[in-house]
Amino acid sequence: MNYSTLKKSVALSLVALTGVATLAVAQDAPATTSSTKVFGGRGQYRTWSIGVNGGVLAPVVAIGGSNDFNQWDVNLGYGLNIRKQLGHSFALELNGVRGKVSGSNVSTNGPIAPGSATAKEYETQLQYAVDLRGVVNVGSIDFLRRENSVGFFVTAGAGYMAYAPKVTYTNGAVVDWKGKATGPVGDPHEAKDYVKGMYIPVGVGVKFKVSERVNFNLGYTMNFIDADNFDGVYAQGTTKDKFSYGYAGLEFSLGSSAKPSLEWTNPLATMYDELKDPTLRQEVEALKNRVSAVEKSVEDLKKDTDGDGVADQFDKCPGTPAGTAVDGSGCPLPKFEAAKDSSTVTGFEKIGFDFNSSVLKTESYPTLDKLSSVLRENGGKVTVNGYASSEGTAAYNLKLSKDRANSVKTYLVNSGVNATQVATKGNGEANPIASNDTEEGRIQNRRVETARN
Repeated sequence: MNYSTLKKSVALSLVALTGVATLAVAQDAPATTSSTKVFGGRGQYRTWSIGVNGGVLAPVVAIGGSNDFNQWDVNLGYGLNIRKQLGHSFALELNGVRGKVSGSNVSTNGPIAPGSATAKEYETQLQYAVDLRGVVNVGSIDFLRRENSVGFFVTAGAGYMAYAPKVTYTNGAVVDWKGKATGPVGDPHEAKDYVKGMYIPVGVGVKFKVSERVNFNLGYTMNFIDADNFDGVYAQGTTKDKFSYGYAGLEFSLGSSAKPSLEWTNPLATMYDELKDPTLRQEVEALKNRVSAVEKSVEDLKKDTDGDGVADQFDKCPGTPAGTAVDGSGCPLPKFEAAKDSSTVTGFEKIGFDFNSSVLKTESYPTLDKLSSVLRENGGKVTVNGYASSEGTAAYNLKLSKDRANSVKTYLVNSGVNATQVATKGNGEANPIASNDTEEGRIQNRRVETARN
């Protein structure tokens, strides 16, 4: 390493020491507080930042490998970056670097270039190297500290670069690729100022939180070029060139000062604060009270003071004696009583039907429900007698009256009455209770009656 390199290294060290000193002063400032929520989204944080950096470029990388020149130099490089933090531990970063890279051969054993002389030295102008990389923050989730002031990161991505090498040979000849950047496999009729190609950046670094807005970064990136002409010399196509960039820089967080920076936020601390938030506890207590009120309302709805199976809120006849059969309103059901002049069960209205129909009307359901309740509570048997008006033939009307009686039986059985408690009989046009000469009379004759056995 020559004297110029030594000066640059010392300058870089001074920059680093200045940043660390600034960091030590800044740590005395109180950290801002926030009301971020665990699942509140990225909108509650500052997620954009922009940075500037400067450092040294060298034609070697830390992991070693072969080089076309056995002596390497370090040169000044500088760059910009824009970062979007997508989570506590991951970000996307757009980087751009410029500068120059150079090296030389201290003996005549260097690679043989086309021609009669060996390459003595080279200098490559790096017009730009732009890449998009992922950045992983290491240790952003900390179980020991609420906030960190030092963080480590690793990066990797893909980029596109433009460069122009200039090679000096031992015989004094100089080959400058700028303006003639086609290469041995290129089209000589389309000479360009710079060679262009892809590269892969892989790096590591450490950052220091100077303030809520400013970070001081130290990093090292290895760049693997998808070509073997970065130094202007082809080594028979057996290797590909590379260079590294060691840098120091400042990064500035953008956005509202009322929001914390996402990359420095510890999600465990945020979760703890949210769980200990008195507002959240008040909401939980209020929710418990509402649940208790709902449970009490449900118990009130179920309350049945007289034990008749109908809740007090719907009981229209409170205080019914124990054991009394009641209807859906809590009122006592009528009992079977024999009429003085017939065996018809009293207390139940007749069940009417439409013309030429055996379908029960919905208006008949309450009467059938009462009959069903009496049979289920008190037992006994009934005969369901079906009737028809005089329209149609006598045979047809007999069948229709049977169908009407069976419709009533089906309803009673479906409501819980034992089928053996109900007998059916079709009477056709017999026993009219009104004249069949008028429609009013015929309506009354289309009926079913129940009688005790």
